Amino acid sequence: MTTAFTRRSFLGRAAVTGALAGLGELGFLSRLPSVSAAEAKLNPNLVRFGPDIEPLVRLLEETPRERLLEEVAARIRRGLSYRETLTALLLAAVRNVQPRPLGFKFHAVLVINAAHLASLSSPESDRWLPIFWALDHFKDSQARNLSEGAWTMSRVEEAAVPPAHKAAKAFHDAMDNWDESAADAAVTALARSAGSQEIFETFCRYGARDFRAIGHKAIYVANSWRTLECIGWQHAEPVLRSLAYGLLEHEGENPAKRDAPPDRPFRRNVELVDKFRPDWLTGRVDVAATGEMLDTVRHGSSEQASDKALELINRGVAAQSIWDAHFSGATELLMRRPGIVSLHAVTATNAFHFAFENNGHDATRRLLLLQNAAYLPLYRGDILKGVQVDRFEPIALEAPGTGAIDEIFAEVSRDRLVAAGKMLSYLQNNQDPATVIGAARRLVFLKGQDAHDYKFSSAVLEDYYHASPAWRHRFLAASVFNLRGSGSADNELVKRTRAALGA
Repeated sequence: MTTAFTRRSFLGRAAVTGALAGLGELGFLSRLPSVSAAEAKLNPNLVRFGPDIEPLVRLLEETPRERLLEEVAARIRRGLSYRETLTALLLAAVRNVQPRPLGFKFHAVLVINAAHLASLSSPESDRWLPIFWALDHFKDSQARNLSEGAWTMSRVEEAAVPPAHKAAKAFHDAMDNWDESAADAAVTALARSAGSQEIFETFCRYGARDFRAIGHKAIYVANSWRTLECIGWQHAEPVLRSLAYGLLEHEGENPAKRDAPPDRPFRRNVELVDKFRPDWLTGRVDVAATGEMLDTVRHGSSEQASDKALELINRGVAAQSIWDAHFSGATELLMRRPGIVSLHAVTATNAFHFAFENNGHDATRRLLLLQNAAYLPLYRGDILKGVQVDRFEPIALEAPGTGAIDEIFAEVSRDRLVAAGKMLSYLQNNQDPATVIGAARRLVFLKGQDAHDYKFSSAVLEDYYHASPAWRHRFLAASVFNLRGSGSADNELVKRTRAALGA
């Protein structure tokens, strides 16, 4: 986790200078016009939220996309808070966007925590822009959901909800049997009776259970819990119902009754959990051991990767050194084959690591470590050669001072490997990475085009601090293969918001 000192340093020093500052000031966000919103009737079969938040959720649902930002801006001028906006956005998205497939249009939900993290890490002048982007993205996903069958979350079947003392067992039984209706009733009871930590630890196991949706299941578990921690667990029930439904997505017949490839790593690793040394949470941080793990991620099978992680742990290596290999291996995959699959190696590793760090159940933590090891070769496919994250060379920067930041992100738009070398050179010669991190984040605000820009950047800019000092500079430098460069066009949201506010 980032220390308070680092966060204060970041917030105080993340302003971008030079050419990046010239990309566009975001102060226009403070000029919010007054626009009223009409409310319409709600389908009686839909799940309903509390009276304090339902009207705002309906505003988001019913306002046309071309007017939504102006409507929300007007409410902010009249006192609408950040937390209320975030709450309504999450609830509107889970009620109106089907979590199947768990990706694509459902990024309207998956991206909310990333947008929230971007807001938290931004100067005050910028903090609304990620949320406005997420609001606009929700309207796009809502329209896609409508065109694909108009799914909406229905009311709970109250007669099927088990009593509180049976909720946990009922939920485990339903999830283990891939029983959708039973899981919906059980998770409702669980949301009404269990504590947030107990629920999170339970869901972590099921989010890591299978490789379907290329890691989105683990991502949804982590991101939903993190967002609920901000908005309050009184809103958990519909979110957890959506989450359970999404985690039960599968192809073909019931996975509990067959041996499908996406389920094999989990079933094997459950058996390995008991083979950890008793004191596995202590150990030495070992750069050479990280190199061994990284080489297995490059060339080994899923089974070999899990075995290597277990072997290193039992040799006295700290879990941190395994995670260093996971972070680095994920970004190396991105360097070798930039694209949608490899970037999810990075974002899923971020989710697995968050679950590992915030889970109090020892066996589940072991399983998460093994599962992430097993998944990385599945993202790799047949890519066995190419640039290596621990061996590419730094490239000297031509511009001095803050001009070096401009040089790096201009290069991102021309040659990403050169940009990675220049980023590495900058990080190796500057003690505080806040300026370059701030520049990367601001470019996402100004030039990001889809949910992956927010998801990816939030993951790597967070995990920079989770990697060991020996590995973090190369990890962040490699991330330029999916960061935005200064040569990209401004996104339409910035242009539209400027126009709407008369800037």
